[in-house]
Amino acid sequence: MLGGGKRDIPEVKPVEVVTVVKKAPMYHPPLPASISVLPVEWRVLTPATMEEYLSDLDEGNAPMNVYYGLTVKGYENLSNNMADIKRYLRQVLSIVDYYKKSDETTEGE
Repeated sequence: MLGGGKRDIPEVKPVEVVTVVKKAPMYHPPLPASISVLPVEWRVLTPATMEEYLSDLDEGNAPMNVYYGLTVKGYENLSNNMADIKRYLRQVLSIVDYYKKSDETTEGE
């Protein structure tokens, strides 16, 4: 150990560094809960039905209702707004579907 002057030097093997590039998995957030709509009762008030309602109300046979009215243009705007919301939702869902499908093809490679 102390003598001899010759030291045993262990053989050193070179270290091989391997870098593996792997994409992180794409996060797929869950879709929101589906919309559950509540029924809406529509009544069209004409002068005849309004007169009938008012006479029943005077006699105490009609419930006290509050009515909301829309003009023809207001109804058209409401209809166009709902159509625009439906279009937007279809487009967003198609984008989400595209990314889900593109991630599935990447995982398969």
